Amino acid sequence: MELDTSSQPELEELERLAGAELVVGVLGAGAAEEAADSAAMVREGLAGLSKIPRAVLISNNGAHRPAPATPAVPDADQPLAVLSFGLPAPGPADTLQQTRSTAYRRVFTVGGKLGVRACGVIASQPHAATPQWIYRIVQPVIDLGFDLVAPRYTRHKMEGLLNRSVLAPLHRALYGEQLQNPMGPDFGLSGKLLRQVLKEASVPRRRDQNDLMATIASTASRAGFQVCESHLGVLVQQPTDWTNLSSLLAEVLGPVFLELERQAVFWQSVRGSKPVPKFGSPEVVSDDAATLDVRRMIESFHLGIQNLQDVWRLVLPPATLFELVKLSRLPREQFRMPDDLWVRIVYDFALGHRLRTISRDHLLRSITPLYLGWIASYAQEMEKAGAAEVEARIELLARAYEANKSYLVSRWRWPDRFNP
Repeated sequence: MELDTSSQPELEELERLAGAELVVGVLGAGAAEEAADSAAMVREGLAGLSKIPRAVLISNNGAHRPAPATPAVPDADQPLAVLSFGLPAPGPADTLQQTRSTAYRRVFTVGGKLGVRACGVIASQPHAATPQWIYRIVQPVIDLGFDLVAPRYTRHKMEGLLNRSVLAPLHRALYGEQLQNPMGPDFGLSGKLLRQVLKEASVPRRRDQNDLMATIASTASRAGFQVCESHLGVLVQQPTDWTNLSSLLAEVLGPVFLELERQAVFWQSVRGSKPVPKFGSPEVVSDDAATLDVRRMIESFHLGIQNLQDVWRLVLPPATLFELVKLSRLPREQFRMPDDLWVRIVYDFALGHRLRTISRDHLLRSITPLYLGWIASYAQEMEKAGAAEVEARIELLARAYEANKSYLVSRWRWPDRFNP
């Protein structure tokens, strides 16, 4: 939502709330009773701060228009106002990621209009969020002066695999900060960072370049903002829709690769990475995890080897294709995808995305059998591993991303040398 597209009642509501210090967006709260629950949760979460800020809660009224009720202006006696906004109706082609990004834009725009000094957004599972989530998202900003609070979640070892295999280690290698979840989706931001994100998002770009969640952490790293993480708790994820995996990969990786292209001058000069401060304590979950159908994943990998080599040949060097063919000949129980191989594949697809060797959507969808091959390899290796072993294994992968970054830099600067 841009300010010039807001309705007059919305603008008048915002004028009444001038002077608020914090805006909190709970993006999944739709019905009136859910908004009331969110307000109670936010009030309890903010009660633990050293000084309770004048705050505004934004929740979706589910009607795609402003709520008729006028919120009370936050004051010393009632520091939280509930502003129930309708989010723009999703377009017929809008994905979940695009819809969520639109909601983020609305919350950020309201925060920018109000001139707040902090913003918190709960987007991943608002119905399961707790007051502690609110506190841990905003407290490092309000009380300690951090600019970005990224979430740390507790997950089963077979969950969050796209984040483990690509998003987190890629962010670490490119931008030099070790974040478990660089795309959130739950974040705390300072007013300074919020305004920087809005400023950069206001630059005219194609529609597919406007996913704010792909820009928040990278913008914070590039501009030298103070970044930390907070342990929020167990993230309850929706079961993976394996039949729609290609669409998911295109939806998530597309904005990440676009941001990689936009920030190329910065990340090419970054060397190594560093951990960031962490707050809170991780929760413990049982070792029970969903069983993955490794056999079918390896079969999909084999089908890709048979049917997609003409596409892959446009982005992958001959040596990589040769390694993939060798991998396809291994017995299932011996199937392991080396970290260096997987990392180079991701880097090559990022470069192919930049060069537009083929349709970007077609390119991103074609990575699906390779990603399933990585999952199958990881699942077999980690089948009996405990939490500490899983973390150690993911750390090794992250280091492989860093070790192979020079490969990406070289190919990025001189792509013709690698594709004669």
